[in-house]
Amino acid sequence: MPGPIPGARVMRSPGKVAVRRRLVSSCVLPACVVLLWQAAPVAAQPVAAGQPAFPVRPVRMINPFSGGGGIELTARQMGQHLSERWGQPVIVDNRPGAATIVATEIAAKAAPDGHTLLLITTTFAINPSLYGKLPYDPVRDFTPLIQLTAQPNIVVVSATSPILTVKDLLAAARAKPGELTFASPGAGSAPHLSAEQLRSMAKIDMIHVPYKGIPPAITDLLGGRITMLFTTALSAAPQMKAGKIRAIAVTSAQRNRMLPDVPTMAETLPGYDLNALQGIVVRAGTPRAIVDRLGRDLREVVALPDVRARLESEGADVIASTPEQFAAALRRETATWSQIVKQSGAKPE
Repeated sequence: MPGPIPGARVMRSPGKVAVRRRLVSSCVLPACVVLLWQAAPVAAQPVAAGQPAFPVRPVRMINPFSGGGGIELTARQMGQHLSERWGQPVIVDNRPGAATIVATEIAAKAAPDGHTLLLITTTFAINPSLYGKLPYDPVRDFTPLIQLTAQPNIVVVSATSPILTVKDLLAAARAKPGELTFASPGAGSAPHLSAEQLRSMAKIDMIHVPYKGIPPAITDLLGGRITMLFTTALSAAPQMKAGKIRAIAVTSAQRNRMLPDVPTMAETLPGYDLNALQGIVVRAGTPRAIVDRLGRDLREVVALPDVRARLESEGADVIASTPEQFAAALRRETATWSQIVKQSGAKPE
């Protein structure tokens, strides 16, 4: 038989209660606070008649990227708060691979009981149009819970580049068709497709150079081997602070609060508006009461000062949507990225 679930309420005999009272009476702060926290059972959450209990075991939060990144740090921070609320551990499970398909397939096969959550990014909305066939259906197999953030990409050039503005970029591209190069962290990624949208709207010809991650792309940008890079403000921040690269535009419709002096792409190309998103979904078929509970608890955790500060430190706008709002946002995002994929002819690597 398995042992007791961590955090579960355990009945104690009168003798054990007496021992605990002697322990409390003899301890001194702050040590006694720690002892009490370790000894006290977690208060049970009331369950309405006819509603399923949740959670009844540890909750897994699947991260579709490698460990150590900002998404994992956010997941662990949120997981700690959720664990305190639920009285159950929240385990962050890193499952990178195949442009998030590996993790998404695992989540699609999980039991529909709310105990497996999946972190998603814009890739979730891009993959259906980028790949001919997926081992899951993003609409049929998942229920959206919350959109955590929206975050623009930025366009950066070397600090020594003569390109100072988007107008300069367009002029250079038109003067030398097919000679300017732009880098991204991979074909079909949000930064790649953001550049493809620029190329389509401005009717310019540039060459895409995909990299396996941002660091090697920045190295080549500094070395003058590529013209520009589409990336996140967080990835580019160290080199920007060092004065080695310069941001010339953000891809959102409004200026980013971390980069208030950097104009939007839309200031030169009206109508250009692309953001990357982060959110959480759960297996479709999860009881509505659990979906509502998850959505409510996630929104409350995102509103906590330390969690909100962490998300905003990455240059993101905190959204904290309801499940219904996130479902509508995912439909819009999927349609938008599908059109860009089709126009660009992008193919997975």
